[in-house]
Amino acid sequence: MPLREIQLTLPNRPGTLARVARILARERINIAALSVDSAMGRGRVRLVVSDPDRATPLLKSAGYEAEVREMLAVRLEDRAGSFLRVLDALERAKINIQSVAILVAREGSQPLVAFSANDLARARRALRKGGFESRTAEQIVSNAELLAVAPSIPSESVALHL
Repeated sequence: MPLREIQLTLPNRPGTLARVARILARERINIAALSVDSAMGRGRVRLVVSDPDRATPLLKSAGYEAEVREMLAVRLEDRAGSFLRVLDALERAKINIQSVAILVAREGSQPLVAFSANDLARARRALRKGGFESRTAEQIVSNAELLAVAPSIPSESVALHL
């Protein structure tokens, strides 16, 4: 199953993010990656969770606007400039990146990065041509497997593995 992220648009008020985390914690859905920003009274939250198929309808039924995006994972060399080479390959292919998440999972000693883009099929071809595609990264990474590489946590809490 492909890696997916959930993007929420929330009011920028105290306790809003805590309510989202509480919904997920109550259902024992863990957070593997999180990004939050806000502007003009609205917050945007991106989540990579252990079970997006359960999380999305729960969040929607609680009144949150939720969008799900498929992501592509790539393996990077653990050195300065390696992500820039991936970005350059996507730029040459005229791929627009919509979001990026550094994952807790690794392929051996190499970090894995996931991103969503306007055309994942074209992005995959561009990365394959540039030598960046990692078929094993796609196999290693799934929403549930992201959390399997992290230490055990109490089931009644939401884990933030950043």
